[in-house]
Amino acid sequence: MARPVQITFRHMQPSGALEAEARTRAAWLETLYPNLVGCRVLVEIPHRHRSRGRHVRVHIELSLPGEDLVVNHEPTLHSALKDIEEDGHGKDDDVEAVRKYALVAIHEAFDTARRRLQTVLDRQRDEAKSTFT
Repeated sequence: MARPVQITFRHMQPSGALEAEARTRAAWLETLYPNLVGCRVLVEIPHRHRSRGRHVRVHIELSLPGEDLVVNHEPTLHSALKDIEEDGHGKDDDVEAVRKYALVAIHEAFDTARRRLQTVLDRQRDEAKSTFT
């Protein structure tokens, strides 16, 4: 990468383990797309008013030559409950426990970034093929 990976923690204590994981994942993305210019990661707890079950939000900005990719990862209340065959669920139901943890949120955000980066690569390959035909 032309610029070093920038990792910011907001409304939470900085964690060496989380920072190391984000740097490892950014290097993983660079192996997929070697022309990656930069990567900025924001890990935050958005709602400080909650007494328990603080959920982690991850925001990733990837700088590519000519464009930027932005990935926002937030755990949603109802995504985990869609698969349950219960009649109803309410606002007070808890979010999926795994998504509460920052490490899992980082993994999921970088997986989404990888899929979007793969889409960019596919589009660039299609454009390259169409110029030769």
